[in-house]
Amino acid sequence: MDIVVLAGGLSTERDVSFKTGSMVTKALRENGHRVIMLDVFMGYSDKEEDLSGVFDRAEEISVKASDISEEAPDLKMIKESRKDQSDCFFGPNVIRICQMADITFMALHGENGEDGKVQAAFDLFGIKYTGSDHLSSAIAMNKGIAKQLFRANGIPTPSGIVMTKKKRNDDVASLGLRLPVVVKPCCGGSSIGVTIVRDYEQFKAALDEAFRWEDELIIEEFVQGREFSCGVIEGKALPVIEIAPIEGFYDYKNKYKAGSAVETCPADIPEKAAVQMRSYAEAAAKALGLDTYSRSDFLISTGGEIYCLEVNTLPGMTPTSLLPQEAAVIGMDFNQLCEKIIEISMKRYQ
Repeated sequence: MDIVVLAGGLSTERDVSFKTGSMVTKALRENGHRVIMLDVFMGYSDKEEDLSGVFDRAEEISVKASDISEEAPDLKMIKESRKDQSDCFFGPNVIRICQMADITFMALHGENGEDGKVQAAFDLFGIKYTGSDHLSSAIAMNKGIAKQLFRANGIPTPSGIVMTKKKRNDDVASLGLRLPVVVKPCCGGSSIGVTIVRDYEQFKAALDEAFRWEDELIIEEFVQGREFSCGVIEGKALPVIEIAPIEGFYDYKNKYKAGSAVETCPADIPEKAAVQMRSYAEAAAKALGLDTYSRSDFLISTGGEIYCLEVNTLPGMTPTSLLPQEAAVIGMDFNQLCEKIIEISMKRYQ
């Protein structure tokens, strides 16, 4: 097959996306496919040209990825570095090359990648892509809406509220929430802009930090406990994985700096808890309409209660990412997982 792996973009998870994209590209090439990795924002070339035979030059024209830094990317600088300085999100030739592919593997993370906008555009352009459709992606990306659907479907989730920048309230006591609380962007990922607030003086600074990234926030009760994740492929849950950060919580640095967290799969928890968590992961995917693959994040409190935090529609895809580790436990290696994602995504178009 001729495949485009679409990465980069303009989200705070741009660097993470490139890492996913480069590993998926490598795997799919090893599987015998002709693969071009494109930066959805920068595109390929800055002039009109004949693209016939472009997949014969796949390796030559593919974007090269670097390691993930410990800080979120400078998106203003990235925008300024684009040659054509167009306001269009799609870089030069991206749509044309994706239309020439048999399918586009979505290696995007975060805004304008996981929120359904690119998927909706691709539907209109007649471009086949991996992962869930535009509506399910948009619903899952908004943590406030997702939490409402969790509650409606009997999936436990921490209590909390949504706050917009226009209706900002720095008085946490008036919000009906007890400290500690977690403040986080409503549609962000990779724990960017997330703060655990333990005293009243921290709350204003936490709002300032989260509103740097988005105009809508989630403020929810802090649950002390252990962190877990559980992937779902075609409605069936994978083994549960536990993530234990060496220091602090599972923030951006701990997610992507080697040695910052201990990951155990299958998780060392009672079988009853594992079965329940897998059931919640399947229920969450179904409630949000995610029919290809996803990964749900959970906490088990010190009292043993399970809470679903959010669902990722395009989880990280490197051999050491959480979903591939879970798949490996059931005998599916990274290359097979990439192939499986393409296989189940193509069913939508048959």
